[in-house]
Amino acid sequence: MSPTLEPLFHHDAVVATLASGSRGNCTYVGTAQRGVLVDCGLSTRQVMRRMDEIGLGDARIEAVAITHEHADHVGAARILCDRLHRQQGRRVPFYMTRGTQRGLNPRCEPQRIEQVVAGVAFQVQGITIEPYRIPHDVCDPVAYVVSVGEVQVGVVTDLGRSTRLVERQLARCDVAVVEFNHDLEMLLDGPYPWPLKQRVRGGHGHLSNAQAEALVTAGTSGRLKHLVLAHLSDDNNRPDLALAAAHRALWAAGARGVEVEVASQQLPLGPMRVSTPTAFRPLEPRRRAKRTSAATAGHSAGQLTLF
Repeated sequence: MSPTLEPLFHHDAVVATLASGSRGNCTYVGTAQRGVLVDCGLSTRQVMRRMDEIGLGDARIEAVAITHEHADHVGAARILCDRLHRQQGRRVPFYMTRGTQRGLNPRCEPQRIEQVVAGVAFQVQGITIEPYRIPHDVCDPVAYVVSVGEVQVGVVTDLGRSTRLVERQLARCDVAVVEFNHDLEMLLDGPYPWPLKQRVRGGHGHLSNAQAEALVTAGTSGRLKHLVLAHLSDDNNRPDLALAAAHRALWAAGARGVEVEVASQQLPLGPMRVSTPTAFRPLEPRRRAKRTSAATAGHSAGQLTLF
């Protein structure tokens, strides 16, 4: 039997990272009753099982927003589409850009595809979804900000570098799921062939811990409550290294009271509950971040840290 979520206020948002990593990515954003998935890169069976494990088994999935066509983000789309049709009695829309649709493996193609345009927000059952461009080595990738009531949740992974746009979108968020893919030294000393190392560290590859640290330092605002470190490489990163970078970033940004957690490939993370924000004092986003050493950061790494 699934655990039961505590009663939520009307505008409370629920966020759960069902899986994150190079073998599958999927994040639920919504309420305890209904929501959307950002990506569906693990098996349909695992999506449903993990939703059930964290008490969201009865939540209605209204849509799936796809960031890009790599299998670890869209691999279950066709089967998930059929499963949701049987379970909910209708074809759930899978939202993606025209470029993503063109690059989609036909074996993954869902029955109902709705095209999105970066910078143009749309609504699904009262949930607002805004795609925006990020640099990655596919035709037209996007990240998303999903708004549930006044709670804004950002999911930004699979980008080779940050941009001012990414920083501005991060500054809007109450919850941010941000890529901390690799430690550069581990990547360069690791088992990957040189061309793959070059791809990962390139401007259209994946964020290193240092790059993610700079992004969080520059983009964090006073409304951020939860920071989830996502898409960690099994071969080229460690949770303690990613956490240390995140701690330094939040310290440098002057952010306090932010809950920091590492998303996992093996186990779901959440659900995190966020009430509609009340008045807050925004921090001024920093345009350029200076790296600080672990010795001066003033914290130790842990799986869950409160500032």
